[in-house]
Order: sequence, then structure tokens, then C-alpha cells
Amino acid sequence: MVSSARSARVRESAGNLPVDVTSFVGRRHEITRTKRLLAESRLVTLTGQGGVGKTRLALRVAGSMRRNFRDKAWCVSLEDLRDGALIAEAAIEQLSLGGPSSGADVDSVVEHLRHREMLLVLDNCEHVIEDAALFVDSVLRWCPGVRILATSRQSLGVAGEATAVVPPLQMPDLDDPPPPGSHEQFSSVRLFLDRARATVPDFEVSEEDGAVLMRLCARLDGNPLAIELAAVRLRSLSLPQLEERLVERYALLSEGRRGAPARQQSLRAMVDWSYELCSEQDRMAWARVSVFAGSFALGAAEHVARNGLSRVDVLGAMHSLVDQSILMREQEGDEVRFRLLHALRDYGHERLVASGERQRVLDRHRDWYAEVVERFAIDWPGPNQVAWVRELRLDLDNLRLALDTAAHRPGTAPIALRMASRLTPFWGVRGLNGEARHWLEMALAHVAPDAPERVSGLRANAWFALLHGDTAAAERLLDEAAELADEHQDEFDLAYVAQIRGLAAFFHDDLDSAQRLLGEALESFRSVEDPSGEWFALSALGLVTGLLGEHDRGIALLRECVEESMARGELFWRSAALWGCAQIEIIRGASARAETAAKEALRLQRTLDNRLSSAFTIDILAWIAHGLGRDERAARLFGAAAAVWDAVRAAPEFFGTFRALHEEHETGTRRELGERAYRDAFDRGYEMSPEAAVDYALELKRTTRSAPPDELAVTTLTKREREIAELVAQGRTNKEIAESLVIAQRTVEGHVQHILTKLDFSSRAQIAGWLAGRRSS
Repeated sequence: MVSSARSARVRESAGNLPVDVTSFVGRRHEITRTKRLLAESRLVTLTGQGGVGKTRLALRVAGSMRRNFRDKAWCVSLEDLRDGALIAEAAIEQLSLGGPSSGADVDSVVEHLRHREMLLVLDNCEHVIEDAALFVDSVLRWCPGVRILATSRQSLGVAGEATAVVPPLQMPDLDDPPPPGSHEQFSSVRLFLDRARATVPDFEVSEEDGAVLMRLCARLDGNPLAIELAAVRLRSLSLPQLEERLVERYALLSEGRRGAPARQQSLRAMVDWSYELCSEQDRMAWARVSVFAGSFALGAAEHVARNGLSRVDVLGAMHSLVDQSILMREQEGDEVRFRLLHALRDYGHERLVASGERQRVLDRHRDWYAEVVERFAIDWPGPNQVAWVRELRLDLDNLRLALDTAAHRPGTAPIALRMASRLTPFWGVRGLNGEARHWLEMALAHVAPDAPERVSGLRANAWFALLHGDTAAAERLLDEAAELADEHQDEFDLAYVAQIRGLAAFFHDDLDSAQRLLGEALESFRSVEDPSGEWFALSALGLVTGLLGEHDRGIALLRECVEESMARGELFWRSAALWGCAQIEIIRGASARAETAAKEALRLQRTLDNRLSSAFTIDILAWIAHGLGRDERAARLFGAAAAVWDAVRAAPEFFGTFRALHEEHETGTRRELGERAYRDAFDRGYEMSPEAAVDYALELKRTTRSAPPDELAVTTLTKREREIAELVAQGRTNKEIAESLVIAQRTVEGHVQHILTKLDFSSRAQIAGWLAGRRSS
């Protein structure tokens, strides 16, 4: 392979910070302080009460500092994670590290981040505080270029940690009230005004209203979440009415909760009031949907929130809760999804527990996602694989919750085991092999020895153990699975046991045993009419047969797999068979046919975002380039493939015959180019982004010309945004722009925010200066 110096190189990425969807108000001092602390300490934890804006502040700081880090700024949210043992898996998924993980420990993440220079935001740590502290300690200890900005309601307690309490937004002192017209000097009031105008576009503030606003924001203790919940009430109340009702609510709450801090009382008062203003069906829906982890679709809400509510009732409640800013609405392609903010989810969960419905609602949640998994398993060998991977990825936190709900109880552990085993294709495509083992082992520990689901769980766990190189565990699991399958006379499970035994032999370079076992598996899959199993067996048997020298027969088996899977619109096994064809065509010297097959396999792998398979295919395209005498291209492809191998924590050395062929072609390429030229080309390939590497491997030529940053910025603005940017540069207010263009002021505010986001600016003055600079150039 390549020298260890290669692993010190890291490809630049823009990070994964979410884009603000609402304006950011205030916090200048806190931003400056946090930046200073990050310059002095590699771990800074922002602490503070719920709803105070810790996450927004952390993301704002990270967004403004990302250019200071070679690998930019990244965010890992732990809010929807219920099991601290899965922090490493969450990091792998959200950091797009890809590939099969080595289990639920931090070592695999550390290996990826060891040579990175980046800012990592670790958000919402408090509910998994001990596991989060261990994770952070390991990353800091072994990854010297990583700085961490954490958010938590309490500090992590890690050596070297600097903490900063995020205070409420600036608010007036009611004991020494400022002049009524000075309300906009306070960031809490500016936030209220911003959200009020988003709710009521023609909202205007008189001098008297300014005094009311200041009293309101002081009464809410400057808590951003409480302010946002209050502002939405202006749809039905005037400012004086809002103040009157809030004062009443606050007084009642203070009498009943004297032991609670004032700031907690103000937030609780606002949430309590919002709850009481809801209809009975809204309250029931709020409490019941609090069981969801992360975002959820309407269909899931309709199922989980039923029991006394009709589907129409639930739909109405979802609409009402969005309208009241209790639920956040998110657009994912053509689908609308919903999400509860953390503090509001906690509140809903309290109400759910108090109602005595918690376990019943959790069971309905579990049953819904168990049914989703059943539909996925049935539909997977068909044309909807890309859509299924997307849907399950969006619902991954809810799948984890459903698995956790079921796995710990003997009566429901079989449900968890069935779910985890039937999710095998998804775990593989997403590279969550370590997480698959986590759930399979947890469920296996709680199901009865003779449970019907045990066989599929055992052989699925054996497959993931094999992928981790844990041969001893795989053999033990396969022996138990085979014994149970024999007892039950289950041909389906016996076929899979034979298939995995055959692949184990293949990984150990025992091709004769592999061919025999895979042949047995293929016949069994055909007898039970299981298309996925048949394609699995065909793709593996065809490759092994070709590697044994039976080239034509091997290609025939692989072509059969391609044709049958293509007829069903399937992508995963079709790409595997095409990759196998490419390898055999290389062995028998048919480079043109090999290249055609490999490129088609890579296109399919890109569609599914199957990165481990992409590493194999880019590597094979390097072999082809070497065979065609294109050694500079071959060296760059070896570098690009090495980057993917590193990203998925694998290497050609792990895979028997593949290893030997890789080494043969890589050595030949080095010899033709010479060590220095090979190293230069290899490094250029290794430093490509994943997207650029696939484009290069497919020889896709980019037709867009390179443009200077300002020109690119202009092309990203719509015609309307460019028009509004010109008016902003003239010093026009949003209201004046709205009147000039005959559009709503709220629409103008949205356009201005989009312009600021696209140009990465934070003020209107920057827009004016940017346009002036363009005119003078």
C-alpha cells in the first residue's frame, strides 16, 4: 500500500452546519467571548437553561470561525439520541465519515479525526452527559487539530474544559425603566419585534407599545424560546392583552413553584400558557408526538397520536401546533415533516407521563416503525431503493427509539430482532455495521433460545461480524444459526447460512470451498424464490467462478444477475455484479469491456451513496488505466481510492484475491511512472473531494467555467433578490422596499435574509459595500 504519510492528508470540506432559517438577533458579546475562549481552550462548553439559545449561538460562532480551520466546522447533534453508547455512530453518520464502523466506540471516530484541523460542535449533551464526556476526552486526547464547542445544560467535567454560561438576551430593568422610545436598544425586544413582524407583517410599534414590549421581554427574562412563543400570540391578541395574560400566568406559576429559579418560571409560564390555549385534541397530540426522536412524517403522527382522535383530528392538531409555533415544519423534498423543539418535547413528555399513556404511545411508535421496516424489506428488491435509503435515513433516530423500546423486554425483543435483521441492506449501504451488531446483540440477549426470529438475527449478526474481521464470532454465530435452521427445516435461513459461510471462505482466499457453498446457496434461494438472496449468490458465485479461471461461466452468472436485477429496477446487486464483471474482464485482458462495466457500477454506487463499493470500483478503474498505459491517471485513481478506503476504515489487504491484484497493478504503475511522479499523481488523487473523485473516475468533464467569487455570488441570487439587494444598497428600509415593489414586508424580510445567507454577510451595510465594489470593478 501507500506510505503512512498519506494518512496525514485530509480533503477540504465545507462542513455540515445548518443554514439559519430565521434571523439571528443580538449576542455580539457572547460571540466574541466564545471565540476568545476557543482560542485559549480546545474545549468550550456553552451552558444555560432550556430555550436560552445555546445551539443557535454555537452554530453562529462555528459559522463565523469555519474559515480558520482547514477542514472547516462540523456539527453532531445528540438531541435525538437516547442511548449514549451510540454517540460514535451518530458522529460517523453526521460527519459523513461513511463506511462500516468498527462498533459503538470512539476509536473509529478518533482514527478519522486524528489528522484533521476542524471545529466540532457537539450539541445537546446533557441527557447523555457521561458518554459525551468520554467521547470528548478521547477526541481531545488523540486529535490535536480538533477543537470542540459543546452545548449542554451542565458542564462536561472534562480536563481543560472552559465553560461559558449563555445568559438571556439583553432586557430592560423594570426597577429603572428606560424611556419608552428606546426599546430597540435591547436585543430581547428586537427579537420580539422580528418574530412579531413575521407573524403579523404590518405590526407597528407606538411609543406606548414600546413600553409594553420592554415590560413583556423583561417579564419573559429575555428567554428566546419564551419570546418566540409569546410573539406568535399576536395573531389573536394585542400587546396590552398579551401582557395582561402573561402577568396573570406568571403570578400563578410563582405561587406554585417558589423553589424554581425565576428564569425557569418565565419559560414554564410561557409554555404552560401555550399549552392551556391549545384545544384538548391539540394537547393530546402534543403530548403523544413528544415520543418521536427527531423529525417525523404525518403518517407516523396519525398512527401514534390516535386513540380517541381520528386521522382528521390529528391532521388538524398538526396544523394548529405548527400555527402556534409549537411544532416546527420541515420540507424534505416533496414531503413535509415535523419536529418539536427540545424544551417543548420535554414539556410534552411530562404531560404524557402524567396522563399514564407513555408506554402505550411508545408501543404504538414501535409498531409503526416495525411496519415501516416490514414494508422496506418487502420492497427493497425493486426500483425504490434510493427512496427507501432516504426515508430510513430521515427516520434513523425513530428506528433507534423503536429498537430500544422493543429490545429490552423478553416479550418484545423478537420485534427488535426482526427489525434489526430485516434492516440489513440499509445498515450496509449507510455503513452502520457496528450499530447493526449493537441492536442484534442486544435483542439476541433477550429473546428465547427457540424464538423463530433468532435464526435470522444470528446469521445477520454473523455477516456483520465477518465484515468487521471478527471471524471467531462469525463462526460461532453461524454454527448456532445452522443448528436452529436445521431444527426448523427452514430452507430460507439455511440458504443464507451457506451464503455467509461461502463468503467467509472467499475472504480467506479458499475459493474452492467458497464456490461450493455459494453454489448451494444459489440453488436454495431459487427454490424458495427469494430474489435478493439469488442476486447476492449470483454476484458472489460469478466472481469466485471467474477468479478460479472459468471466465465465461463467471461472466454468464454475473450477467444473469445484472439482467434479473435490471428487470426489477434494482441497483445494489446490479452494481455488485457489474463490478464483478469488470474484475474478470481485467483478468482476461478485455480492458474496454472492464472499463464500461466498472463505470456503470460506479454510477449506480454513487446513486445509492454506497462508499465502500465505490472504493472497490475506483481501485479497479486504476487497474484498467494501468492496463491501457494511462499510468498518470492510474496513480491518481489509486490515490482517490485510497482516500475512500481510509474513509470507510478498510483496505485492499482485507480481501484475499483482490489484494493480490491490487498490489500487482499498483506496483506496475509505480514502475512505469517512477516513484516521484507516482507520488505526485497519487497525492493529487487523494486530495480530491469524494464528488470530484467519482467525476474523475467516470471521466465526466465539468462544463461550467471557473468564475470569481463575486460572479458566482451574483449567479446564486434570484432576479428578485438582486432587485432587493439594489434597494437595500440605496438605504431603503424593508417597509419602503415592500411599498416600492408592492409586496408584503414579511416577504422582503425573507428575501433580505436569503441574500445575507447566500453572500455570507451579517449586515445590510455589507450588501451595499459589495454592490459598490462590483460597480467599480
